[in-house]
Amino acid sequence: MRLKDKVALVTGSSRGVGKAVALGFAKEGAQVVINYTSNEAAANEVVAAVEGMGSRAIAVRADVAQKKDAKDLVGATVETFGRIDILVNNAGFTRPALLLKMSEEQWDQVVDIHLKGAFLCTQAAGLHMKDEKNGKIINVMSVAGLVGTVGQVNYSAAKGGILSMTKSIARELARYNVCCNVISLGIVATDMTEKIRTDEKLREIYMNRILLKRFAEPDDISPAFVFLASDESNYITGQLLCVDGGYGMI
Repeated sequence: MRLKDKVALVTGSSRGVGKAVALGFAKEGAQVVINYTSNEAAANEVVAAVEGMGSRAIAVRADVAQKKDAKDLVGATVETFGRIDILVNNAGFTRPALLLKMSEEQWDQVVDIHLKGAFLCTQAAGLHMKDEKNGKIINVMSVAGLVGTVGQVNYSAAKGGILSMTKSIARELARYNVCCNVISLGIVATDMTEKIRTDEKLREIYMNRILLKRFAEPDDISPAFVFLASDESNYITGQLLCVDGGYGMI
């Protein structure tokens, strides 16, 4: 098992991409902290699935855009498992609107959860990783942060910021043997992308941009996270890995 006895915190892991990553880690032997904001039942289902694989897991409610919550989330991880080896900054949602109609609240909500949340969790986890002289941080961005997308200037800006932030984090934490990388995803089959995948017009638009001509399934993306969390990537930091079916090539 590539992550045997490692301790991983995955934000926003009660569903979608985060859930897939958490289960992928558990399959490789990691102990996992499942983070959620509102759906405790869904989080507990993921915990049960992890435990069914023979690994330990806990569910912790936290709004990662709030400094106290982010600190407490990392604190609960260390208190329960003794350390934190892996952090995946995945939590997020969308509040779509065209640029000229977007409210300040829509901007703040999305930038705070995606960008500020990743900053706060990295800051909290980084203090422990610094002391351990070891750690893997994986930030999640989207092809929208590379090429932009109509109706989501807030989301695109936040995801683009994650790329630059990742490079700065990698430079600062390398002295402590902490690696920080970013994975850029395309259209993954989750609740967040349901409209794109089910609306005939939108589906055609996006399918024409994906070189592999299909949307990603959760099992398509989890191996990349496992790789960057494992010892196999110990000499990789500050890098962008695109797992998007070629979308970012267009």
